[in-house]
Amino acid sequence: MRSEEIIGSLERKYLLDLLSKRNRMDGRGFFESRPIEIIPNVIKKAEGSAMVKWGDTIVLAGVKTSIGAPFPDTPNDGVITVNAEMSPISSPTQESGPPGPDAIELARVVDRGIRESNVIPIKDPKICIIPGKWVWVIFVDVYILDDGGNLFDSSSLAAMAALANTKINKIEIDDENGEVSLLEEKEYLPRNGTVSSLTYVKINENILYDPNLLEDRGKEARFSLAIKDNGMICSMQKGESGVFSEKEISQIIEHSIPQAKKIHQLIEEASKKDLLHEMFE
Repeated sequence: MRSEEIIGSLERKYLLDLLSKRNRMDGRGFFESRPIEIIPNVIKKAEGSAMVKWGDTIVLAGVKTSIGAPFPDTPNDGVITVNAEMSPISSPTQESGPPGPDAIELARVVDRGIRESNVIPIKDPKICIIPGKWVWVIFVDVYILDDGGNLFDSSSLAAMAALANTKINKIEIDDENGEVSLLEEKEYLPRNGTVSSLTYVKINENILYDPNLLEDRGKEARFSLAIKDNGMICSMQKGESGVFSEKEISQIIEHSIPQAKKIHQLIEEASKKDLLHEMFE
């Protein structure tokens, strides 16, 4: 047996022993979150940015924008693209190179929550400038700096917090030729509220919210929800080979709605901090 397999077996035994006593290694309740901190506007050269510290997990998100053509099949929509990169410094198991399956899945889940919630109104005239010709193209880049578990929620939060303080140039349209000019003055990217992700894992019939790294590694199944600030569930994502019963899903949803409200409040508070910072610059 390889050394990493031995370590994994010992970790799981330790985890199961704790859970059998209704304990978690950091003393939290099964549905309790780790501390969350949002630091907005940390990258001055980005159109929007935020760093999230969620327990031991640290994620950085940056937003860049440009004017480009819409996709041919959605000529009336602006474009949003989410990319995720797991930095080699985030974990001993991560290496340099192109995004692996975990990073691709992470980017897609974050993207789906933002897209399905319509928090960024891509049909808004400020985003879809000239239908079929010019739209804002919004790139959201998520970087995992320290993997302490629950990357889905921390990455989603960082992306949303970065979008909440994103600014785009005001524009001027030449009616004769339909060309667009960027003005120096900027305005906040239009948005319809906020969206948050909440992730739960199942370990030997125990359901845990906000898994730390050990719990993430020992999970048999994962379930994530994206919830908008009006309480609407926008997307769901199930991972790993384990299963959740109908009763367990109902229990998760019951907990998710009030917990999501707390996260939305954190995003709005961080957005206000960014406004205050701007006023006193």
